[in-house]
Amino acid sequence: MSHTPLDTGAAAAPLAPGKGLRPNALGLGRIVALGLAAVAPAYSLAVTLGYVVGAVGVHTPAAFILGFVPILFTAFAFRDLNRAMPDCGGVFVWISRALGPVSGWFFGGWVPQVATFIATAALAQVATVYLLTAVGLEAVTESPVAVLSIAVGLIALSAAVAVRGIELAAWVQYALIALQIVAIGGFCIGAFGAMAAGTAPSTGESPSLDWFNPFALGDPAGLVAGVILCLFIYWGWDALISVNEETTDRSKTPGRAVVISTVILLVLYCGASVAAVGYGGVDLITSDAAIDDVLSVLGPQATGEVFGRVITIAIGFSALAALFTVAVSTPRTWLSMATYRALPAAITTVHPTRRTPIVATWWWAGLSAATIVLLTVISADFIGLAILAIGLMVAAYYAVTAIAAVVYFAPELRRSPGQLLVAGILPLLGALFMIVAFVVSALDMAKPDYVGVSILGVGTVFWIGVGALLLGVVVTFSLRPAFPEFFGRRTIPVGNVMNDNFVIADPAGESDPIDFNREER
Repeated sequence: MSHTPLDTGAAAAPLAPGKGLRPNALGLGRIVALGLAAVAPAYSLAVTLGYVVGAVGVHTPAAFILGFVPILFTAFAFRDLNRAMPDCGGVFVWISRALGPVSGWFFGGWVPQVATFIATAALAQVATVYLLTAVGLEAVTESPVAVLSIAVGLIALSAAVAVRGIELAAWVQYALIALQIVAIGGFCIGAFGAMAAGTAPSTGESPSLDWFNPFALGDPAGLVAGVILCLFIYWGWDALISVNEETTDRSKTPGRAVVISTVILLVLYCGASVAAVGYGGVDLITSDAAIDDVLSVLGPQATGEVFGRVITIAIGFSALAALFTVAVSTPRTWLSMATYRALPAAITTVHPTRRTPIVATWWWAGLSAATIVLLTVISADFIGLAILAIGLMVAAYYAVTAIAAVVYFAPELRRSPGQLLVAGILPLLGALFMIVAFVVSALDMAKPDYVGVSILGVGTVFWIGVGALLLGVVVTFSLRPAFPEFFGRRTIPVGNVMNDNFVIADPAGESDPIDFNREER
């Protein structure tokens, strides 16, 4: 093979070996849409906003801003690591490179994948319920078997779209994220219009700049709880890293998209929170009728019944869009893991013309279907409890990714104050905040009265979250004999930017090594 060096700057690390994906298929706009769709902003707002308002009241915009700060700091780590090591394996590759294969497989493989499988089950269920409700088939939602069957069908549909090609998947996401922005924007316009006309409910509040001031809230504990809730409704934007090998200028475009998508989310969330609190007021939003689904309750009141139906449809399609994104991102992570011999070689199979990881995608669909069936059989409420435990997993792998960035770029940090700040101090602060969020969340979840369900005097959500992490430790160490080349550091040697020249074994099993420092022509 003929190769040329990859120019990514002083801190550039080796380029990933080719995996058969289609290069230069996505531009900045499409990859931003993919990142936004993964977050499911309409759904996230609908089901979380009420609880944030319950924690901090009118200071909800301040909580969204504070929750955004560590996300932004972590996004800097993702951006810089992607610039140095553009690989669809993302956090798996980065953590393995900086902290070692055990940390990479556990924090970059197991933890985000378990969180994603739980989220997939919830997204498929939510999309089913909302879309049935939107078309007037509420009665069907009362049948667990019907909901489960349709949800499994949506998982299969997501896989079918994903294997057809990355371009089709991106265009679908364009349409679905546009619908969500229209719905959220329409709600904001309707709510602000009603406030201006004096037709908002009597419980409404007059918007004030004081709402954006976290120091004006006299309850620090409430602010911490609100910020943690906000922190996790930003989760998902990092899914766009999984298509970095299919983007134009792959060392820079995904990193830019990470920062752009998080800023767009901040604007959407702050705007919608001001509109909701100003229109409906704290009491209405936190009432039993609205707290679980604020947009579906306030939307029709603020915009009318017709557009209110559009908002309900948008929430359903929001969950479906996130499901489509998972069908794209997860198989690419597995493709990367298999390429570096951390998963079976069969997963490296890519469709010869569509250039999609076809085996990994259908494995994702099968395992996702099995997950939602298992969680539904365990308990009708188990999926909801498992979703609450995702926060622990997200905080864990975000924190470790930020730490990996600091470790990897450590030799570069002394070059200038700017590099020290952006590549060192800010990611480290983001990691520290994630660790605090993990500890606070775990202590809260361990309380026996957390969501009213406990086992042996300890909250069930704590058992689910910590149990998943402990199981991952067992699985990771159990797999070491099965993948000796990866765990032996022969496919992803550990090092930083001062030691970034190495080769890896050909994932196809050939005797000649692939030069990991160079790009195939």
